Amino acid sequence: MGGCVSTTTTTSGAEPARTPSDPADPDKRARVRLELAALYLGRGQADTALEEVQKALAAKPDLPDAYNLRALALASKGDSQLADQAFQRALQLAPREGGTMHNYGWFLCQQQRWPEAEAQFTNALAQPQYRDATRTLLAQGVCQARAGRWAEAERTLSRSYELDPANPVTAYNLSDVLLRRGELERARFYISRINAQPELSSAQSLWLAARIERRLGNLQGVQDFGRKLQERFPNSPEVLLFERGRFDD
Repeated sequence: MGGCVSTTTTTSGAEPARTPSDPADPDKRARVRLELAALYLGRGQADTALEEVQKALAAKPDLPDAYNLRALALASKGDSQLADQAFQRALQLAPREGGTMHNYGWFLCQQQRWPEAEAQFTNALAQPQYRDATRTLLAQGVCQARAGRWAEAERTLSRSYELDPANPVTAYNLSDVLLRRGELERARFYISRINAQPELSSAQSLWLAARIERRLGNLQGVQDFGRKLQERFPNSPEVLLFERGRFDD
C-alpha cells in the first residue's frame, strides 16, 4: 500500500489485438499504435510496447505521448539513461504536459534524484490545465518521505488527503509519516480509517497500526492487530516481523 502509481498507461485483461491494416491518416495510425503500446505495457510486455511505440513514431515522429510511453517502457526495463532521454524529449515537444512531468518526477524519485523529482512534481502542479493534482501530490509526498523530508511530506500528503480522503494509499502514507514524526494520535486516526474497512485493510496497514499502538504504549492494541495479521495474512512478511518483535525495522 505504500507504493504509488506513476504511469498513465491503460491496462486490460485481454490480449491486445493487432490491427490488420493501419489507418491511412498518420495521426490516427500513430494513436492506434500508442493504444496498443499502452495495453502491452500494462501487461508487462515492455519490449512489445516499445515496438508499437516505434511504429507510432514512424507515422508521427514528433508525438510527445509516444516519447512519454517510450520512457515508461524503458524505465520498466531498467534502462534509466534512455528513459531519461525519452522523458526529456517528450517535454521538449510538450513543455506544459503535466502528466509527463508527473511520470518523469516519479522516475527521478526512483533514481533518488530528489531535487529534480521535486521540480517536476512542482511544475506539474503549476500547470493551469492539469487535472490530476491529487495523484501528483501523493507521489510528491511519498518521494519527500523517501528523501527523509518528513515535515514537507506531511504537508504534501495532507493536501492530497484533503482532495481525496477516500484514497487508502494516501491515508497509509500520511499515517506512516506522522508515526515517524511522533504524531501518534494523528497517525492512529488515519490508519484507523483504512483498517475500519476490511476490504481496504492489508497486512501493511495492520502492521502499521500495531507499530503505532506500541509507540502509544497500548500493548493490548498491539496484540489485537497482531492477531488480525496472523489470521488474515499468515504468510505475509509483516507477520514474521510481528512474531519476532521487530517493530522498528
